[in-house]
Amino acid sequence: MNDWPEGWSDDNRGSRYGNGSAAAQPESARVMRQVRRGPGAPPQGAGVPQQQSYVNGQGHGDYTNAQQAGYDSGYSSGQVYGGSGGPGGPGGPGDGYTAGTRPAPDWRRRIKWTAITVVTVLVVTGVSTYFWADGKLKREVDLSKVIDRPEAGEGTNYLIVGSDSREGMSAEDKKKLHTGSAEGKRTDSMMILHTGSNGDTLISLPRDSDVEIPSFVGSESGKTYKGTGRHTKLNAAYAEDGPELLVRTVEFNTGLHIDHYVEIGFAGFANIVDSVGGVEIDIPQDIKDTKSGADFKKGKQTLDGEEALAFVRTRYALAGSDLDRTKNQQKFLAALANQVATPGTVLNPFKLYPTMSAGLDTLIVDKDMGLYDLGSMFFAMKGVNSGDGKSMNMPISGSTGGNLVWDKTKVKQLVEQLKNDEKVTVSSG
Repeated sequence: MNDWPEGWSDDNRGSRYGNGSAAAQPESARVMRQVRRGPGAPPQGAGVPQQQSYVNGQGHGDYTNAQQAGYDSGYSSGQVYGGSGGPGGPGGPGDGYTAGTRPAPDWRRRIKWTAITVVTVLVVTGVSTYFWADGKLKREVDLSKVIDRPEAGEGTNYLIVGSDSREGMSAEDKKKLHTGSAEGKRTDSMMILHTGSNGDTLISLPRDSDVEIPSFVGSESGKTYKGTGRHTKLNAAYAEDGPELLVRTVEFNTGLHIDHYVEIGFAGFANIVDSVGGVEIDIPQDIKDTKSGADFKKGKQTLDGEEALAFVRTRYALAGSDLDRTKNQQKFLAALANQVATPGTVLNPFKLYPTMSAGLDTLIVDKDMGLYDLGSMFFAMKGVNSGDGKSMNMPISGSTGGNLVWDKTKVKQLVEQLKNDEKVTVSSG
């Protein structure tokens, strides 16, 4: 007996409901109103278009055909979440990244801008440092006041002077550095540094050198003083009328044109040494000198500012007196230049700026001296110390009245080689 309503059979039941349905009576057919979007939507109540049949798995393959036939289901074919979206959506064309990932970093761009930033900082720092240092130079020596100057030759000649100036030193400083309290200032050391294409040459001019004081124009008075053939020690020229007369006297007695003048006092010298953490040097013999304060044992050691000043000033404890002292001065100044020019100082702002400040605060130079010239001088002295150049005393032939007499023949040959920027072959002896 068929218990189903009229027109229903077991076959019909099986095709519509799963076996084991608990419903005693089939539900009435439910019709879902078709919703269409867009201008082609039918009016309210116009009926529902016939749908594709999906019974028994049929009709799935007709979807593409329906699209090709122009049928619009009214639903977007894109996915709302995840996967590949439509144009402009996440994962869609032009989005710049794949689904579920962040954009890959543009390392070329980052490296480029990092490099630009670093270069900019270095340039700004370098320019600022240049103007800071340039403003600290004391350009007090006017070489235009020097008269009857010899013709300039090849290369560059610096006259480097270490004075006994006590300017800015307290009574305690003078006692500590064994400088005494003499008024004014004199030259403790004088050297000519020649820089050129055939090696650099450092020549010491002993302070006791016998020289003639020529005609000159007073640096302060502007008055002309005629030469009388008067002979005196070289350091007396500086004491008489300062750097301008010293340059005039050196040029007159050598025939060598001096391009630049550099002077440093006691305090400045000691401060530079301390700012670089001391200078290592090999002392060839035991030295003890109560006048300079020197008390050293033979051998390699690092000297601080106070000890370095005592070392370069010592002469009474040396057999060759002033001649031996000039050798020690050359040796130490070259070692100091080598220490200042190391990457550990130049690339370390905590050393570079104190060193520059200590030196620039006490350096006195000529009006045409620039930082480039000063840097060239230091690197040339470093070269001399490393064996790329030559250091020597002005050739001496004897002495008279306690003054050292230059060997005129050798001096003339030396000056000619310097003027022509030739390799120096002249010896001190």
